[in-house]
Amino acid sequence: MTGLFEQTAPRPLADRLRPQSLAEVIGQDHLLGPDGPIGRMVAARRLASMILWGPPGCGKTTIARLLAETTDLVFEPISAVFSGIADLRKIFDAAKKRRAGGRGTLLFVDEIHRFNRAQQDAFLPYVEDGTVILIGATTENPSFELNGALLSRCQVFVLHRLDEAALGTLLARAEAQLGHPLPLTAEARPALLAMADGDGRFLLNLVEELARLPADAPIDNAALAAAVQRRAPLYDKAQEGHYNLISALHKSLRGSDTDAALYWLARMLDGGEDPIYILRRLTRAAVEDIGLAEPGALAQAIAAWEAYDRLGSPEGELAIAQLVIYLATAPKSNAAYTAFGAARQAARETGSLMPPKHILNAPTRLMRSLGYGKGYEYDHATQEGFSGQNYFPDRMARRSFYAPVDRGFERELRKRLDYWAKLRERKASEEE
Repeated sequence: MTGLFEQTAPRPLADRLRPQSLAEVIGQDHLLGPDGPIGRMVAARRLASMILWGPPGCGKTTIARLLAETTDLVFEPISAVFSGIADLRKIFDAAKKRRAGGRGTLLFVDEIHRFNRAQQDAFLPYVEDGTVILIGATTENPSFELNGALLSRCQVFVLHRLDEAALGTLLARAEAQLGHPLPLTAEARPALLAMADGDGRFLLNLVEELARLPADAPIDNAALAAAVQRRAPLYDKAQEGHYNLISALHKSLRGSDTDAALYWLARMLDGGEDPIYILRRLTRAAVEDIGLAEPGALAQAIAAWEAYDRLGSPEGELAIAQLVIYLATAPKSNAAYTAFGAARQAARETGSLMPPKHILNAPTRLMRSLGYGKGYEYDHATQEGFSGQNYFPDRMARRSFYAPVDRGFERELRKRLDYWAKLRERKASEEE
């Protein structure tokens, strides 16, 4: 029931501009349009339980409320941050009674990923039998945060962060609500949209803050930066954002895109990522994706790591940036990575085969009598410095694991291996 003075109480601009129909929701036409999956559900007036996955300020709560109104369901909103099993039981009991009377319930759970596994399991029977239509909202990857059993009963829909066009539409609505345009210069207007970083609610908060300023002079970029705070970039060092950005950095290096790699490095550092974690992953990239195509890559990675340890932030971040440039511009090869993987697989398959006796040391008379070391050829004593002997187990056929690429230093290694292979073949033919 509305309070006596509620209508006269001040309301934030974001609340006053909250869409009153699904058609007013911006930036999510891929879901809500006539051909979108949720749009088709609404047209058929048959909602399925769903998980809305998207960044803050993209309209998850608004969409859930409007879906309840459009389909004549009772809207039961809760937040997983402030609710527990007891709250859920009350909602489920009330939903059962409504269902008996022919009325459905839409249960909206904000931050659903905050519920633990046992709490998530509590939804299962009520979602399964249709007691409630569940709409969960989350900013985290449902694959990591939600039970498989719950996900199998819900459709997952990905909401987009609001692009510049959508934010521009929202800004125009805000100015219409205020009754006048904001006194922004032509350069400051797109800068304001960039400050919101895809978050519509944050944009409206910025607009409300700017609307309080005296309109005695146009607001340029400098005045805008001084008046309002830029939205902090979305980055959670323990969640999906962490893994997405390090994946983007690693793959940009592998793809030799220096500029993209520097961009993702800057994003991670600006988001507060631990530089040591970045250096550890860059060192891994040096041996996994560059390897012996550029043997200096590993040395550069260790040097950058040591430089950062000595300098700290922010000075040491330049050493990381230099390493990123070095790795991105280096010739690439995963031949060592692939060779080691193949060798490990062969080792698992062949078990505990002994080395051939001729390459075993024989420090005792018994070992010499058993043939240890017999027939060993000292490579340095040969004309080519290469004996061509077999070093694999006697009961294992010779295998080829390492296949260097024709790039960088590995081009030279390829020549050496080919030369030794010819010597080995010649020795084999001489022994026949």
